[in-house]
Amino acid sequence: MTTLPEKEKANATDLGGTFQLPGSELTLNRMGYGAMQLAGPQVWGPPRDVETAIAVLREAVASGVNHIDTSDFYGPHVTNQIIKRALHPYPDGLVIVTKVGARRGEDKSWIHALSRQELTDAVHDNLRNLGVDALDVVNLRVGGVTGPSKGSIKEPLAVLAELQGQGLIRHLGLSNVTPEQLAEAQTLAKIVCVQNFYNVAQRQDDSFIDDLAAQGIAYVPFFPLGGFTPLQSSGLDAVAESLGAKPMQIALAWLLHRSRNILLIPGTSSPDHLRENLRAGTIQLPAEALAELDSIGRASRSKKVN
Repeated sequence: MTTLPEKEKANATDLGGTFQLPGSELTLNRMGYGAMQLAGPQVWGPPRDVETAIAVLREAVASGVNHIDTSDFYGPHVTNQIIKRALHPYPDGLVIVTKVGARRGEDKSWIHALSRQELTDAVHDNLRNLGVDALDVVNLRVGGVTGPSKGSIKEPLAVLAELQGQGLIRHLGLSNVTPEQLAEAQTLAKIVCVQNFYNVAQRQDDSFIDDLAAQGIAYVPFFPLGGFTPLQSSGLDAVAESLGAKPMQIALAWLLHRSRNILLIPGTSSPDHLRENLRAGTIQLPAEALAELDSIGRASRSKKVN
């Protein structure tokens, strides 16, 4: 493994501080990077500009990012292959978190892949395309596109726990789950992180986040900027204008303020956008800005009730 020169690393405080995954020696800067957008349109095939994708990854790590979120079903295979090409041999302290539980159809659809064979194959695909002997963290992805589904996750998690026992996985996490599914999972394995849909406007997991914080478990919101439908809010725009920032930077800064166990993985294929995202880690939100941003989530919940 190589180590980046210290002068090229950002101070962790510039990236929202740090968080240590429970029961591990993994300390992550809270501002990470999500690699989904490194693939082509619809997260399918290669990007238009592979060299730019490589440059984005290298700049992220040089800027102090030590948490990259990925999956071998991005592309499929493409994103992990780009990560390997850009960063292998991986620098000390870099944590690559991947996920299994889905596959891509020939029509670019997203299909559940939770059988023993599918999960085992997915782990080995990640190992091969990332070029590693063991995966730092593997999230079991269940549920729908943006929300959990009821039911037991014991059977697929047991498969991953077996692979962990074989030394192929170091730590386990969950994605798109309910508190009840987390509790069930904890009877089988130690869970270090939960990755669910959450942002300043989508706050159904508020109490879940607080419960996880009490347990020292990381919460990693996917679609922190709205995902396929980017966040739009006059309140967000107003706060951004008052602080001389961009709305998406404010949305990220709010998440960092929301709870110390929140880790961010905003994605981009643009070096300029990467720099904008990382600067969110330095933004301080005054009380009046926080009150305005909190009202966005309340308004969203009110609309759903009505």
